[in-house]
Amino acid sequence: MTQRFSILIPTWNNLPYLKLCIESLRKHSDAEHQLVVMVNEGADGTLDWVSQQPDIQYVASKENIGICYGLNACRSLIKNRYVVYANDDMVFLPGWDIRLSEAIEQANTDEFMLSATMIEPRGDNPCCVIADYGDSLESFKEEELLKAAPDLVREDWSGSTWPPVLLPLALWDKVGGMSIEFSPGMYSDPDLSRKLWECGVRHFRGVGSSLVYHFGCKSTGRVKKNPGRRTFLLKWGISAKQFMQGYLRIGETFNPKLPEVDTTPWGRFLGKVKTIKTVITGK
Repeated sequence: MTQRFSILIPTWNNLPYLKLCIESLRKHSDAEHQLVVMVNEGADGTLDWVSQQPDIQYVASKENIGICYGLNACRSLIKNRYVVYANDDMVFLPGWDIRLSEAIEQANTDEFMLSATMIEPRGDNPCCVIADYGDSLESFKEEELLKAAPDLVREDWSGSTWPPVLLPLALWDKVGGMSIEFSPGMYSDPDLSRKLWECGVRHFRGVGSSLVYHFGCKSTGRVKKNPGRRTFLLKWGISAKQFMQGYLRIGETFNPKLPEVDTTPWGRFLGKVKTIKTVITGK
């Protein structure tokens, strides 16, 4: 039996994808995890459907409050030691939770962030497996995907940032969950990793055998985006790209304890120059 997780899923008028996501969790999970859905608006029938599901707990807002406020609003419902945050346009594949549970046991620390590995139909994300099994419900080739899944496993990678992410509830509370200055959510993921880094976490593992299929941008493509890149830079003094590549070594072969970063005076100076430029130009 695997560890039981509390799985948080924010959704915004995306009922068909949410149903598929929940169905995959029911069919392909080894354990009975706690499902918590954050319903934004729910004008498409989402609230009615979720309220009728006996295995789903939920919080709801009449307006779209985004993932930062939304995920934080789920805190009082969390019952388990480990928290998973996922998107509603993801399909979980068999064995996803077994592999994450194994990674927890192998971590030899209580301070870690884990990610399952996304399979996406296109793109160049170094943390993903690129394989096209459809970019919509209409074009989704589920049977072909399930058959091919064993061959899509990749090596573990460093830089856990992108959902689905898993971390101990104690760490979630330690850093205060998601940062609301990134509402509705752009760049809140690397910010969460950065907060964990500041607390001393150095174990950021992407598990290459824990797979989910991600249709991509089925909610974020519709929302008015916040200037998250700029917010991250002004908050931390370096860009999100610098943090993910220089600190988390994102996409590289997994390192169980990432090395400390040599923040030389020259590097700090360049970071300050870029911050001042961002303040002046707004870019």
